[in-house]
Amino acid sequence: MNLTPLFMKVALLGAEWVLWLLLILSAVSITIAVEKALFFYKARLNLLDVSRQFQKILYSEGPQEARAFLGRHAQSPQVRVVLAAMDETDGGKEAMENAITAQQTMERARMERYLGFLSTLGNNAPFIGLFGTVLGIMGAFYKLHVNIVGGTSVVMKDISEALVATAAGLFVAIPAVIFNNIFRQRVRRVLGDVSILSSILFNYTAAQAGKKEITVD
Repeated sequence: MNLTPLFMKVALLGAEWVLWLLLILSAVSITIAVEKALFFYKARLNLLDVSRQFQKILYSEGPQEARAFLGRHAQSPQVRVVLAAMDETDGGKEAMENAITAQQTMERARMERYLGFLSTLGNNAPFIGLFGTVLGIMGAFYKLHVNIVGGTSVVMKDISEALVATAAGLFVAIPAVIFNNIFRQRVRRVLGDVSILSSILFNYTAAQAGKKEITVD
């Protein structure tokens, strides 16, 4: 089966449809970037201030008041992780650690939603653009074949237009890579903040357990 004529028909369509595809992918990429930026803006947290207040309230007023305080910052993923751990204080440290692990997994999935698309687009948009360029060049040389008398003037315009597809691919890929790196770094930072708040909680529960042992003795 000779597939060359079929591919030639595709090549004769030119690179314009590839440019439209890249434009659509770019629009999706920008939409995701805006959505993630708004998500992290709403989830922002003054970690230093919150951790200090949390520790102060926990030791002076008890876990119920500390939990109520954290509840006012429940828009932040790291706070939701610690709140999940506080729900398991009766089960001991192991239950709290399991709750933290489970909630961290859910929060990571929520924060990394759609970032896979940005990563894939950043890696493959240049190849899509290059594909459009190859199609455009194939079409240009085919036109030269059927109109050889016209010389290079027949193909130069088409070749120059075809090269636009490669530039468009890079134009789409670079922002996608930048956004993906920024948001993934933000995810790592948020999950790292969990250790600060959780360590305060673990230290408090250990101190309370020590007091109970002393009382029993």
